[in-house]
Amino acid sequence: MLTLITSTGASSMLDLLAWSPPGWGATLVQGLLNTIVIAFGAYALGLLIGVFGAFGKLYGGPIVKDVLAVYTTLVRAVPELVLILILYFAVTDAVNEILKFYGYDPIQLSGVGAGIAVLGIVQGAYSTEVLRGAIQSVPAGQIEAGRAMGMPPTLLARRITLPLMMASAIPGLANLWLTVTKDTALLAVVGFIELTKATSLAAATTKAFFTFYMAAGVLYLILSLGSGLVFSRIEKWARRGQRNIGRGS
Repeated sequence: MLTLITSTGASSMLDLLAWSPPGWGATLVQGLLNTIVIAFGAYALGLLIGVFGAFGKLYGGPIVKDVLAVYTTLVRAVPELVLILILYFAVTDAVNEILKFYGYDPIQLSGVGAGIAVLGIVQGAYSTEVLRGAIQSVPAGQIEAGRAMGMPPTLLARRITLPLMMASAIPGLANLWLTVTKDTALLAVVGFIELTKATSLAAATTKAFFTFYMAAGVLYLILSLGSGLVFSRIEKWARRGQRNIGRGS
C-alpha cells in the first residue's frame, strides 16, 4: 500500500514538473523566460560597465574621461534599435573580416549571447550616468574622513562610497531594469524569439491578435510589478541607516 502511494505520488510530481501550457501557451512562457534571461544578463553587464564607467568619469585621467564621455553620449543619442543593428550585424561582420584576414575562422554569436552583449552595452551607458550621480551625492566629508584615516581607494569605495550611494542609485537602477525588460523586444529584428516575438508568431498563426497581445501585456505587467516589489525591498534596506538618522534628529 505504501509502495503504491509513493509510486503514485512520485508519478504525479513528475507529471507536474513536465507540464507545460497547451498550444501556444508554452511558446509564450518560453519567450518570457528568454526575456528574463537576456534582461538579467544585460542588466548585470550594464551594471558592471556602469561601475567602472562612473568611477572612470569621476576619478580617471583625461583620456579615460574623454573616451567614456564619447561612449555615453553616442549610446544615449542613438536609438536602441539602430544600436542593436549596428552591434549585431556591422560589428560582427567587421570582427569576422579581421579574423579572416589573419586566417582565423569567423565567429557566430548565439542569440542569447548577442542579446546580452548588445543590450548590456546600451545599459552600461545609462548605468554610468546613474551611478555617477549617486556617487556625487555622497557627502564629501565622509570621503575626506576615510582618506584621513588612510583608507586606500578600493577600501574607501567598498566601505564608504558604495554603501552611501546605494540609496540614491536604487530608483534609477530600478528604472533601468524595467527599461531593459522592454528593450528585449527589440531583439525580434535579429530573429531572437523572446516574449514579443513569440506573441507575434502566435497571433499571426492563430489570428487571435487580441488574445495573445493581451496575454503578453499581462505577462509584462506581472514582471514589472514583481520587479517593483523586489526593488522596493532593496531600496528600503539601502535607506535603513538614513531612516534611523532622521528619527534621531
